Amino acid sequence: MAVPRVILIMLVLNMVVVLGGVVTNYLLLKPLLHSGTAMASSAPAPATTAPGEETAAQALAGSSEEPGEPGEFTFFPVQKVIVSLRGGEREHYFVLDLVLQADADAEPKKLEQADPMVRSSAVAYLSALKFEELRGLTIPALQSQLETALLADFANRKVVAPFQHVLVSKMLVQ
Repeated sequence: MAVPRVILIMLVLNMVVVLGGVVTNYLLLKPLLHSGTAMASSAPAPATTAPGEETAAQALAGSSEEPGEPGEFTFFPVQKVIVSLRGGEREHYFVLDLVLQADADAEPKKLEQADPMVRSSAVAYLSALKFEELRGLTIPALQSQLETALLADFANRKVVAPFQHVLVSKMLVQ
């Protein structure tokens, strides 16, 4: 009877040690996981530079911006924006799936309410272009032009845009 008791005690002690390790790891990593900087804490410290010199990261980020943590965003899909475009000999169809990028604290209801206006603005802007012109655009150029057009349309209608950026997630040309 003494051997099963020893085995049972060893099993209980082993479980307590494992659970203690899991709880300790969770409590230590919880701030890193929630702030999104788990990788940043293991990165080497930035090299010091002489006054007047910039590091490569500062040069890429621009000298006017303070180095900081990346922001948190929420995304709202606007699916299947269909545009008919005039082409050389026939009409073409252009189908886009867009994603609106907003701050994490943006209200999802406001993004949802902006959907019809985003669709209308996108169709109005894209249908004014010719097929060859639109087909020749790169995705980043299309995103940039579409974002500018949508934000300008929101401003013209005196409506606050609940998003900061417009992303193209899918594109189909027929």
